[in-house]
Amino acid sequence: MKIRKENDMLIVPDKVTIPFIEGDGVGAEIMPVCQAVVDAAVAKTCGGRKQIEWTELLAGEKALQATGSSLPEATMTGFGEYLVGIKGPLGTPIGGGMRSLNVAMRQELDLYVCLRPVRWFRGVASPVKEPHKVDMVVFRENTEDIYAGIEWEVGTPEADRFRRFLMEEMKVGKIRFPDTSAFGVKPVSIEGTERLVRAAIDYAIAHNRTNVTIVHKGNIMKFTEGGFRKWAYELAEREYADALQSGQLVMQDVIADAFLQNSLLTPEKYSVIATLNLNGDYISDQLAAIVGGIGIAPGANINYASGHAVFEATHGTAPNIAGTNQANPSSLILSAVMMLEYIGWNEAVPAIITAMETAFESGRATADLARFMTNGQALGTKEFGELLINLINNN
Repeated sequence: MKIRKENDMLIVPDKVTIPFIEGDGVGAEIMPVCQAVVDAAVAKTCGGRKQIEWTELLAGEKALQATGSSLPEATMTGFGEYLVGIKGPLGTPIGGGMRSLNVAMRQELDLYVCLRPVRWFRGVASPVKEPHKVDMVVFRENTEDIYAGIEWEVGTPEADRFRRFLMEEMKVGKIRFPDTSAFGVKPVSIEGTERLVRAAIDYAIAHNRTNVTIVHKGNIMKFTEGGFRKWAYELAEREYADALQSGQLVMQDVIADAFLQNSLLTPEKYSVIATLNLNGDYISDQLAAIVGGIGIAPGANINYASGHAVFEATHGTAPNIAGTNQANPSSLILSAVMMLEYIGWNEAVPAIITAMETAFESGRATADLARFMTNGQALGTKEFGELLINLINNN
């Protein structure tokens, strides 16, 4: 049965169908492990009352081989109808070739929030002394900024036309090498800013996280990133005046490069982050590195208005280890935990988190984490999943 949204609430049946994309590279190994762990936690904590029926939708290499398209229309239709789904990593070529499938899905379903919670798990090695001080939730705008994909390749008629428009009609004289330049456009709107910041503030209030920080580069890009900062404050003052006055909400802002430094030196000062697309990409990965790596960094792409949400592994396809039973399924499993929270199946969440913490504290993890642990014991992808299931069932 499908999830639906009525009166701003998700209606989730006890036996719910969740679509999934297996993913490229290591996706074929980590997705079954993730599903098995989630199924075990739901069965253990819900006493058979609730159940997920997984239904596969195709994207990436698997879709290309089967349908001739990397992102078939049926897949987008399926995610549109089922509202909530999960996906493994999908490959994206650098430079030429197809545009990112991840970005295409975000744009098509208008998944305007990229949600990236970042926390440290005991037992996981970190390159910093006090990783436990990092406990942030990043709200990254997902549909605008340079990720909108509005750009023209050097030497093309479109690039030449755009260059002439800038120089002749807009009188832009700051293009250093106009004849050999590629061009991109960075759209940042009031509406896009407001819905992202509103989602961040609502989350902060609902989760008793007082501090919301706007991260931007408005000192240089005054009308785009500076506009983002300005409109964020205006929204807060207009719609959350009572929360600001009572101290339930504290708004602050920081320049992006300063934030990257501060997140290493004084991470405890930050809780909920609202930022634009490119900044959010850098910030999310840096914070993940602080707590042990992107292998344990979950993520989601959400439209809070429509209810659509796609939860995903935040790492790449890792073709160098695909098929070797070495991949770390933790990012995808933790993204599934976010999915369970999103649909309100919170009773299953502690079972998975406790199992992962127990495994990490005992030094048992996949090789990417275990090699840095004291007395670390490297497990294969399947074996790590089996360990988590055993811990869930025996807790």
